[in-house]
Amino acid sequence: MGDINKYKLLFKDRIGIVFDITQLMLKHRLNILCMEVEQKDGYAHISVEINGNENLSTEEMLTLFSTLPGIESQTTLKRLPQEKREKWFRTLFDGMSEGIVSINSKGIINTANSVACRILNTQYENLVNTYVGEITPKNNLLLECMQKRIPVSRRKSALTSTGRVDFYGSAKPIHDSQGEFVGAVLLMKDLKEVKAMVDAVMTPIDINFDDFIGESKAIRNLITFAKRIAELDTIVSITGESGTGKELFARAIHYESRRTGAFIPINCAALPEQLIESELFGYIDGAFTGAKKKGKPGLFEAAQNGTIFLDEIGDMPPGPQAKILRVLQEGFVRRIGGVEEIPVNARVITATNKNLGDMVVAGDFREDLFYRINVLTIQIPPLRERLSDIPLMAGMFLNQFNRKLQKPEQTISPSALKKLSSYSWPGNVRELQNVIERASIISDSSEITAEAIHLDPKPLCCSKQCQTKPIQGPEASLKILVDSYEMKILLDALNSTSSIRKAAKKLEISHTALLKKIEKHQLRCENRTTPWESPAILN
Repeated sequence: MGDINKYKLLFKDRIGIVFDITQLMLKHRLNILCMEVEQKDGYAHISVEINGNENLSTEEMLTLFSTLPGIESQTTLKRLPQEKREKWFRTLFDGMSEGIVSINSKGIINTANSVACRILNTQYENLVNTYVGEITPKNNLLLECMQKRIPVSRRKSALTSTGRVDFYGSAKPIHDSQGEFVGAVLLMKDLKEVKAMVDAVMTPIDINFDDFIGESKAIRNLITFAKRIAELDTIVSITGESGTGKELFARAIHYESRRTGAFIPINCAALPEQLIESELFGYIDGAFTGAKKKGKPGLFEAAQNGTIFLDEIGDMPPGPQAKILRVLQEGFVRRIGGVEEIPVNARVITATNKNLGDMVVAGDFREDLFYRINVLTIQIPPLRERLSDIPLMAGMFLNQFNRKLQKPEQTISPSALKKLSSYSWPGNVRELQNVIERASIISDSSEITAEAIHLDPKPLCCSKQCQTKPIQGPEASLKILVDSYEMKILLDALNSTSSIRKAAKKLEISHTALLKKIEKHQLRCENRTTPWESPAILN
């Protein structure tokens, strides 16, 4: 027998065309492997694949077809329409984000796309025409679906050459037009892709500790400790610089605690002082002008059986601090204007980027509240103290932004990673995320180079290593005199008033400005009964 040949024949449509072709092939001992007929605009388009006779050339075969009654033209084909359709479907299946595997009624796999091959860690040739029970003998969704003839869905995991893949599998039976079972199909969705898709449209509802990228010892120890205390009811205080991920850590603790209620975040610095109490504790009908009819429950009530997260608690004014302390001690809230004590069962997590101990000394934070919330403390290290995590985090952020911007997958060059690792990161993880997003947007190549990484040329000082050295030379004498005079004025104001806020008012400067000057001169006050002093001796 000769090579397999494919031809396209065009006829004016009539009855008996297929019979004539079959008779001609039989007469010349040619075997028809496949034939397709399409009727269009009064013509019959016939594609045929035959097992050629080695004694007949292509020209002779075309001449042979020309003897058929009513034929208009005959040409060779590279692919039959069926092959084109199969190639198109194969491209479509391989381009889908879900893994697809199907079986016939006897459990033999008849199709699988590239995603399924990756998840199952098996080549296509080793999947197709294989009994499905041989692929995963235990907990096999397709096998269970075939045996029970019902849809089966659940979360599963598979071990691949690149690590463990978690996916959600959904198997459904397939029936023909007569209702007979003819097979089943399994859809597999990588859970990381599901999460990435959710992240693209909304803030994640459930954050767990798997979302924290980092292999540094500090982070691993922190996560281990947080998991141990997550299911306790004890108050947790999270400290760390701005941008280190304090709220995400609080969400992960809430998720790990398995509490059924909501996670309620409150930014204490963003709430106006006059609204803090009504937002936190609620109010009854007619409590004040503009109050809603029937009143309104506070956020502590909304966090029932859940977690309330008091972010930037160091910025909370003294008045609400006292009421927060009462709630934490007694477990009850009283709405504004009401007398009823409402029990609350909410886990409390606080966060701040300030030194509350220093604020207690300065009289800006209640000492009793400080000790009440300072039971279990988690201090998240700044990014500059875990530089080894930068390559992992940068790669994760870049992957997220590539999907968000619908760009081809990019990588980060060694020179770019070196540049990232040599920066002080005053904005921590949040700043790293912004830098990677900007690099992804402006870079059109498949690799992010060092030139695409734009960093603040004058980063903010974040540690003692960043502090400026004392000025030397001729100007030192003048500077010392000015500093000495300023410090004397500050000490007089602080020691003649009862709080930093009142001292700032007396000096006619802002509270923040005075705090900065106190830090600049390293002024300290051990407790409320001792005067403000400076450890530095200026002549």
